[in-house]
Amino acid sequence: MKVFVDGQYGTTGLGIHERLNKRNDLDVLSISEGNKKDLGNRIKLMNEADIVFLCLPDEAAREAVSLITNPNTRVIDSSTAFRTHHDWTYGLPELSALQRKEIANAARVSVPGCHATAFVLMIHPLVQSGILPRHYPVSCHSLTGYSGGGKTLIEQYESGGISDPNSSLRHPQHYSLSLNHKHLPEMKKVTDLAFQPVFLPTVCNFYNGMVGTVPLVTRMLTDRPGLREIHAALADSYQGERFVSVLPFDAVRDISPGALDPTACNGTNGAEIFVMGNNDHVLLACRLDNLGKGSSGAAVQCMNIMLGLDEGAGLNS
Repeated sequence: MKVFVDGQYGTTGLGIHERLNKRNDLDVLSISEGNKKDLGNRIKLMNEADIVFLCLPDEAAREAVSLITNPNTRVIDSSTAFRTHHDWTYGLPELSALQRKEIANAARVSVPGCHATAFVLMIHPLVQSGILPRHYPVSCHSLTGYSGGGKTLIEQYESGGISDPNSSLRHPQHYSLSLNHKHLPEMKKVTDLAFQPVFLPTVCNFYNGMVGTVPLVTRMLTDRPGLREIHAALADSYQGERFVSVLPFDAVRDISPGALDPTACNGTNGAEIFVMGNNDHVLLACRLDNLGKGSSGAAVQCMNIMLGLDEGAGLNS
């Protein structure tokens, strides 16, 4: 099968290539960095490929899709352009068996955002089970590495920003303070919440890795479930999944204060969910690699499903 990455020199594109280059079961088409803006060459490769990964800004992704005229070319997009579009399949197979089947048969798949992935994995099963009411006022916080900001932010951090003792980049920084982060529409739609969550992300001076957290007040949940009931609902939802796991209570108790390391899943396509707190106040946490399950790894996982291959081919659990 022929595969082409349009935008292969960006952060996500490089991550996809890194995973594909380890394999011998695919014909990876490529374009030199000097010719990456050669429209004719790009169009030729996109229409020659069986699978095209789009690793582009939103508008460029929309334009690229319009250039694909081969009806047999299937597309996996990593931008936010199509994540809530009704003609595109949301690329999170762990949502349900039906979602995995839809991805397998899809011609167009949109890869979730990294923050949205963590949020949806925590919240979707609780809404579906009825534990979390659709009208619950959900809030979410995310701690993430600076690679999620793309080339511009990476350059700011790595051109001396971290080493400068007077630089604000040495310290965690809240952003999207207007509370209109671009992942919010998919966070609401995919979880079937009635309202968008209040979401505040924080970027830190490590390259990749992230932890998303959601606090819940159990007296506002259906039938006031306890900590173990919430844990059981999440554990049941992801039972048997290769890349999403709910850590047992014993593992959570072993985490010392302040030691929920956001980089512990780096280099993998795994996502780990923690259920902490007590029967009155519950804290959900989801840890993943924002460049793995949060982008490039998720894209390759979707490709494997679409091509009928081993879902974990080229990916680390």
